Amino acid sequence: MNNEISKQIAKSVAYVRSRSDIKPKLGLVLGSGLGQLVELVSHPVKIPYSDIPHFAVSSVQGHAGQLVLGTMADLPVVIMQGRLHAYEGHSLEQVVHPIRVMNELGVRAAVLTNAAGGLKLKMKPGDFMLIDDQINLTGVNPLCGPNWDKGPRFVDMTKPYDPLLTKAMKKAFDLAKCKTHRGVYVGVMGPTYETAAEIKYFARIGGGAVGMSTVFETIAARHMGLRVVGVSCITNLGTGLSKKKLDHDDVKKVAGQVETKFAKAIFNFINEYKKLK
Repeated sequence: MNNEISKQIAKSVAYVRSRSDIKPKLGLVLGSGLGQLVELVSHPVKIPYSDIPHFAVSSVQGHAGQLVLGTMADLPVVIMQGRLHAYEGHSLEQVVHPIRVMNELGVRAAVLTNAAGGLKLKMKPGDFMLIDDQINLTGVNPLCGPNWDKGPRFVDMTKPYDPLLTKAMKKAFDLAKCKTHRGVYVGVMGPTYETAAEIKYFARIGGGAVGMSTVFETIAARHMGLRVVGVSCITNLGTGLSKKKLDHDDVKKVAGQVETKFAKAIFNFINEYKKLK
């Protein structure tokens, strides 16, 4: 990574620190329609992405586009209420810039959530999938280019999603009485929904859910040595598995229906996470 990008990260960090004295230990990225979690943050400081130097602004409905700092269950946290996507026209550097800023703020683990399409008939809209692994089918990688000295040139991806954190997340969702599955997240570029043939292919190669985010953030997080746990909210079944036509409004609607349970589960997870320290 060149010096210019390092300077951009430093400027973002300096601005966030000027707005809040919170020193976050856990970072969270909220997917489409899952922003209600911020209501559980104590003494929140909300910073629009547009105010932070070198932060891109999310253009997707269902993404508030602000960084929230505060405490949850007495743990200092930083939350991305809405993420950035490459299909919006952002560069990969812009997409992973926030997770790098979180790292520099002091975060040592990241909770990455998303809205996704289920690839298995046993999944129902409103279920959740805990991510065990991922398949990056975007054709690109955020680590291409000069390497940043925060991590190695070649990053081991044997266990991109931390097994202990995933186990703790499973317990947290069980306590919140949420239906969960385990599986592999297939990351695609978007913004089109997948064809029926693509859905069949993704399932055949081992996918459990498909979406247009998360894989880049996970790669960047692992490059910096962050522990990662991932959760997909299954908002629909993939094309061909259901007769229902796919629409982003429906995605937001389903996510909104389970927001309260989701927020409770993540709060439970933070309590479990503190026990692992």
